[in-house]
Amino acid sequence: MTSRAGLHEALKAVGAQPDEAIDLAGTALILGALDLPDVPLEPYREHLARLATDMGAVAAAEDRLEDRVECLNTVLFKRHGYAGDAETYDDADNANLLRVIDRHAGLPVSLGILYIHAARTQDWPVSGLAFPGHFLVRLDDGARRAIVDPFHGGQGLEAGHLRDLLKQFLGADAELEPAHYAPVGNRAILLRLLNNIKARALQQDDAARAVAITQRMATIAPDAANVWHELGLLQARVGNLGGAISALETCVDCADIGEDRRQAIALLEKLRTSLH
Repeated sequence: MTSRAGLHEALKAVGAQPDEAIDLAGTALILGALDLPDVPLEPYREHLARLATDMGAVAAAEDRLEDRVECLNTVLFKRHGYAGDAETYDDADNANLLRVIDRHAGLPVSLGILYIHAARTQDWPVSGLAFPGHFLVRLDDGARRAIVDPFHGGQGLEAGHLRDLLKQFLGADAELEPAHYAPVGNRAILLRLLNNIKARALQQDDAARAVAITQRMATIAPDAANVWHELGLLQARVGNLGGAISALETCVDCADIGEDRRQAIALLEKLRTSLH
């Protein structure tokens, strides 16, 4: 069992790491443990190791892209029974990797983290995508690519599927653009996972919970000006003006020159004035 202080120190270490060095699934376990401090992490780390062992056992000798997708789908969805939780989609457990492993069900992004972890145990090129509204995973093999939906059993998606899916989230006039299937790094995936939790807290009008989650986001992404800006807004919302000012000062330090930085400066001056 790891203390809450130890978990926070581990997150700070993640924040200091280059993106490619971040242990994606391992960090997601730490984030989950912050909400379950009495639950030991070792069984979950053992489960991640078991996924690696199972992947090694079924990895095809004929290592084509299709074989890799089939191997991943066999281990995660057939052998271990993972599935997207469509019935209780907004259940907070779906975004906590510990509970996802317990229940073998979760959100697209939490299942995607396990999918990416399993692929990386075989050193297969894999990445999450910046697709809006629904997390997807891409596997690469030279010039060939496969885009899969971990929420729906690793279903392969072609351009037509992606276009239809995009319209579900952005409306009938939305058009598929390269930015929608651009790869994202480990930090962005973890922020997306946390953003799901924060959004649910705000839906429940739990601003204090939203502050705590955004603080975690800032810890693992200390150079993300937009995260610090949002943290400042949330701190002001709960009446913590000192915390709001500190977050906005960090935002200004991180932000590029532009409208976002100007807005942060204006709000910062307003909050400072309110203290006098």
